[in-house]
Amino acid sequence: MDANLLQWKTQGQSFLSRLRTWLYLLDPSLLLSSDAEILKAHSLIGSTEKLGEKDEVAVNLSLSSSHTGTGAVLPLFFRPPAYLPISGPLVVASLLPHSGVKAALFWQFLLQSYNAGFSYVHRNSSTEKEKKTSLQQLLVIAGTVSYTTCAGALPQIFIDRLRIRSPPLQTLCRSILPIPLSAALAFLNVLTVRHQETETGIQVFDCNGNPAGVSKAAASKAVWETALSRAVLFGTTAAVPNLLVLFLQKRGFFQRNSLLMAPCRHISAALVLGTMIPVSFSLFSPVGTINRDSVEEELQAGASGQTLFYHRGL
Repeated sequence: MDANLLQWKTQGQSFLSRLRTWLYLLDPSLLLSSDAEILKAHSLIGSTEKLGEKDEVAVNLSLSSSHTGTGAVLPLFFRPPAYLPISGPLVVASLLPHSGVKAALFWQFLLQSYNAGFSYVHRNSSTEKEKKTSLQQLLVIAGTVSYTTCAGALPQIFIDRLRIRSPPLQTLCRSILPIPLSAALAFLNVLTVRHQETETGIQVFDCNGNPAGVSKAAASKAVWETALSRAVLFGTTAAVPNLLVLFLQKRGFFQRNSLLMAPCRHISAALVLGTMIPVSFSLFSPVGTINRDSVEEELQAGASGQTLFYHRGL
């Protein structure tokens, strides 16, 4: 079991403890660290020496900048501290009312591409024999980005192609439909990009951290939990700003201050996304657990303890 996994196993037992940890790990200043510093931090937390309070910086750097399952240094743009600075503008732009289908497709393409890349980088690759991305996986990612991009632009496509001019119908397409759509697409994005794990299985460990075999049941649970957490993130981020603007419209807040509608939507979307990122990352521990009776029969006999552990991904 990698040192990062062991660290999460000891300090990520509850939602509040994980949330507190993620608040530190999402610090953008961690992006300034070099690869050498990250590898040094990872080797430090992997040593047998007991870590003290002065080593907390190294722990945060390792957990935020190296892969939880392998310890490899993560690409700069796909590290957790970079998620809000990069996805924030894309989410805000994708939720805006667009003047045409091309603009909606453009922002959806950027958002879905980044989310697909983030999910792929943070996958569980314990059973992959080759480190390079296969052609099949590239095609899966390209297909995922393509259909989620088109599906994400459906509200604007409906408005343009059906020539919807009725204010209630425009409100339905621009403010209501994006809420379940954002959640569903975020869920499907993770589910399809990491589908290969459910076919090959992932490495599971016993209570002592020793490899216990490869389990498809654990892989399905890991992918499902990660997809659910991403759906919560984007569903909530789409719901709060849209419902807030609708509420203020009903109250007549924008009748005299119509220019405030766009800033209100932008700011609320950014604030909700920034709040929900650590919350969604904390919903499930990076070290997933599964009952020994729920895995394959060939693994049950050789495993010690009633609970098996695995790297869930992010």
